[in-house]
Amino acid sequence: MDAEQSAIPDSDPFVLFDAWFAEAQASEPNDPNAMALATATPEGAPSVRMVLLKGHGADGFVFYTNAESRKGGEICANMRAALLFHWKSLRRQIRIEGPLEEVSAEMADAYFHSRPRVSQIASAASEQSRPLENRSSYYERVAKIEAQFPTGDIPRPPHWTGFRLRPGAIEFWLDRPGRMHDRRRFVRTENGWDSTLLYP
Repeated sequence: MDAEQSAIPDSDPFVLFDAWFAEAQASEPNDPNAMALATATPEGAPSVRMVLLKGHGADGFVFYTNAESRKGGEICANMRAALLFHWKSLRRQIRIEGPLEEVSAEMADAYFHSRPRVSQIASAASEQSRPLENRSSYYERVAKIEAQFPTGDIPRPPHWTGFRLRPGAIEFWLDRPGRMHDRRRFVRTENGWDSTLLYP
């Protein structure tokens, strides 16, 4: 390839994401949908953790969590976030930034009940991010829910929900020899997307 030509096309960033994500699903040994989620308090104190992408399309990128957890509290107080995908086997990264919105109760119900029963129970029993005196306390809560609902789906806790990040900017990064990496940033405008190459 001509060294002056970008390997990242100036095209629809959602189409490009789909192509890269499909390659990651074929090559990454574990959790190709894993992404770092960065949030911040109203005062601007940041925090980051790994979550799993559970849906994506032109309307945004969806993940699920306990809204009473630390990240849930930060999200509800400051409805903006950033995502980072890093696919080491492909030597690629994608950064996504934008506002958040809560998914519908129907959508949260559908995803919650698509999970294995054991995962439904574990989520319902967890007061995520809060202090835990000992592991046996958590297992006792799990056993209580199992006894309360011996068969079928577990009711979705009202604080367990999903959020959609609607991107205002998407940046693609591709490793190149000699640290001469390829970077292209897309920024949403009233007429679509503007694209700019960036220095590595």
